[in-house]
Amino acid sequence: MRFRFLKDPESSIAGSNPNELLDNLGGPACILFSGKDPTRTRAVVTLLHGNEPSGFFALHRWLHAGHEPAVNLLFIAASVHAALEPPCFSHRMLPRARDLNRCFSPPFDDEQGRLAQEILELLRVHHPEAVVDMHNTSGSGPSFGVCTHLDRQHDALVSIFTRRLVVSQLNLGALMDISDTSCPTVTIEVGGRLDDDAHELAYEGLQRYALAERVLAPADETDWGIEILRDPIRLELREGVTLAYDEAPRPGHDITLRVDIEHHNFGEVSSDTPLGWVKDDPQSLFKAIDAFGRCAVNALVRCENGVLFPSCSLKLFMITTNAGIAESDCLFYAVAADI
Repeated sequence: MRFRFLKDPESSIAGSNPNELLDNLGGPACILFSGKDPTRTRAVVTLLHGNEPSGFFALHRWLHAGHEPAVNLLFIAASVHAALEPPCFSHRMLPRARDLNRCFSPPFDDEQGRLAQEILELLRVHHPEAVVDMHNTSGSGPSFGVCTHLDRQHDALVSIFTRRLVVSQLNLGALMDISDTSCPTVTIEVGGRLDDDAHELAYEGLQRYALAERVLAPADETDWGIEILRDPIRLELREGVTLAYDEAPRPGHDITLRVDIEHHNFGEVSSDTPLGWVKDDPQSLFKAIDAFGRCAVNALVRCENGVLFPSCSLKLFMITTNAGIAESDCLFYAVAADI
């Protein structure tokens, strides 16, 4: 078993700061806090990416606060080894390792896959009534939730943390893909990994989630006042395409995106908003697949005299200005602005 299991640990394990808690855990850890109602359990998963610390910071504060949760609280901290790699909380994953949040579907035939499989087994054994998978966005931006299908239970869970929900059926092997009626599972992106507001939201949301008598919706509750964005499309780079972020086209790179592009996170961008510069036709540089499996590059971006523009009014989110993440994952997600 790769996970160290702890039940109701002393607050001293937290140390004086989150780095000391990392050291004291030493590796992947599963911590069970006993609740007032021991017949029910809720789960929080965090640190699937070692450079997304807000959920782990919330765990550190929770340990020091000494709260008794309303029901059993299962806290899973996954990529502790990656987070420990100096400087702490700067590595998404260890070198040559797969993205752990793409490993929750078979085959589980490498180290990351086996780690994901153990997380699934921990959740199966403890059978939580709900799972919150807490993340940071790779760029600075507002909070939002993500789920695979829309119903009042997912709405209710997301509303504990944020009022913005993305409904995605991309099936990328993320933890939220396991969601079903017996265990609603949502991803919560609390905001940028370096943003104090994101750390505060993670802790405040954790308290609401852990201390409330009920987090799932009663039968007569249907409207949670959430903005809903459906079926986003990922804009990805083709193999071998080079990317930079700058205030002008970067010599020697196929694509240069504006250095301030992350300011468009969850804002509406019109078809005349310059996103950057490209050296070739967008079809040869980007990949994008819509919900029907069709190429959607032309539906998202266009080129005019070497300048990259949206093809129509869009809402963009999960924009990153980290070229490594853009190359290994995607540049951003997009939905039509009128959805």
